[in-house]
Amino acid sequence: MVDGHFGHCEYFTIYTVDEKQNIVHEENYNSSAECGCKSGLAGVLKQIGVTSMLAGGIGQGAINVLNQHGIEVLRGCSGDVRKLAEEYLKGTLADSGETCHQHEHHHGHGGHKGECHP
Repeated sequence: MVDGHFGHCEYFTIYTVDEKQNIVHEENYNSSAECGCKSGLAGVLKQIGVTSMLAGGIGQGAINVLNQHGIEVLRGCSGDVRKLAEEYLKGTLADSGETCHQHEHHHGHGGHKGECHP
């Protein structure tokens, strides 16, 4: 299930997709215990080929960092992760346009804000 707060995620489910937009592999990637915006995670996700993030509640700081690494973010997702991924691949999942503003704070790594997410 998608976590409602990005900064509280214990792990991310990463899907590998073939040229026909079929899921061919699924794995879990443990997130670190770093700050809530998980800004260090974006570079790692980019390196392993992540291009899209389906998120529940997520703040603008995390969105900015992910976008800077070429990762598209769809906000407002909830429910079963695999079903959401399949909807996304079919083109039937849309971004909610809502950014989480709870728990925003500045901290010591480049001024990124803490977030809430899936």
